[in-house]
Amino acid sequence: MSLLDEFKSFISRGNVLDLAVAFVMGAAFNALVTALVTDIVSPIIGIPGHVNFASITYTINGSTFLIGAFLNSVISFISIAVAIFFFVIKPMSRLSAYNKKPTQPVPPASKVCPYCASSIPIKAIRCPFCTSKLK
Repeated sequence: MSLLDEFKSFISRGNVLDLAVAFVMGAAFNALVTALVTDIVSPIIGIPGHVNFASITYTINGSTFLIGAFLNSVISFISIAVAIFFFVIKPMSRLSAYNKKPTQPVPPASKVCPYCASSIPIKAIRCPFCTSKLK
């Protein structure tokens, strides 16, 4: 099998394609949430104090720290985490719990002889150790 054939086989696996689609969808979702936070959520939060998060900076010796951009990123991260938790993790855990069949208790394979306290098979009618007749 040639290297090109092996590569085609690797790429055509379902897991790789699923991962590629998930990565692209994640990047698109990240862009959407970042735009939502930057353009809508941050201005709403800034209304009471008339603060624009994007303009919050701190400068030391010519180095500018973009505090507002960092706050927007934190809000974006929390929004993505909440969305993934409530729209992916919770439904999948409910679905997996719903699909789980209840387990039946396993009947015991042995019992204890009441005369000599030895462990014997459950179907035994006589103890192999003390030869007592069992009920």
